[in-house]
Amino acid sequence: MTDALFQRSAYPAVSWIYAHRWVLASLLLVLLFCQPAFAHGVEAGDKGYIQETSGIVFWPFVYLGAKHMVTGYDHLLFLFGVIFFLYRMKDIGIYVTMFAIGHSVTLLFGVLSNISVSSYLVDAIIGLSVVYKALDNMGAYQRWFGFQPNTKAATLVFGLFHGFGLATKLQDFEMSPDGLVANLIAFNIGVELGQLLALGAILIVMGFWRKTPSFWKHAYLANTVVMTLGFVLMGYQLVGYFVA
Repeated sequence: MTDALFQRSAYPAVSWIYAHRWVLASLLLVLLFCQPAFAHGVEAGDKGYIQETSGIVFWPFVYLGAKHMVTGYDHLLFLFGVIFFLYRMKDIGIYVTMFAIGHSVTLLFGVLSNISVSSYLVDAIIGLSVVYKALDNMGAYQRWFGFQPNTKAATLVFGLFHGFGLATKLQDFEMSPDGLVANLIAFNIGVELGQLLALGAILIVMGFWRKTPSFWKHAYLANTVVMTLGFVLMGYQLVGYFVA
């Protein structure tokens, strides 16, 4: 499948009043229920376990990696946008692999090289990736600039930022150098397994939705909501950066 898949000329007109109500509802849900998750970090109990662990503990770190991905709202929003118009498993596999490669490289490199970057800025870029993909799905770049950006390259680049976002958190935990590489590899394996689990659930829901008339009717609206959530995530992190 080529990048022409992302042409959005088939979108029907959407009532902006209706769309605004859904955007407002999504914002309220985020503010009411997702406030603790905005830090995009690791839970206190898991943080304590990571800090106290010494030596190779493969399976616990696999579990922690999978848990992070399954509960990582920003990762899931981006993946949702990536596969929104992908129907063939071959194409889904290509894009998810590009994302996984980027995610894995910067997760390992960021921790092992001990490169320190503000987690607020990295997470703001992750929020931007959600906005970028939603606008891509809405055909914005073709309308605004007259061309379609390379979606595979964009998925790889944003995958690098997603992995680096987690690396910045792990650096704060002062992980023991004893077994560090093996534990990081185990954690990354868990992240990819969690990604596959989350992706499977998303694909099941999308599969049923695509069979209904409401898919094309509300596709533009769904991506508007995703874009709005991306802006919320990005704005929250930027405020944290300037206030901290």
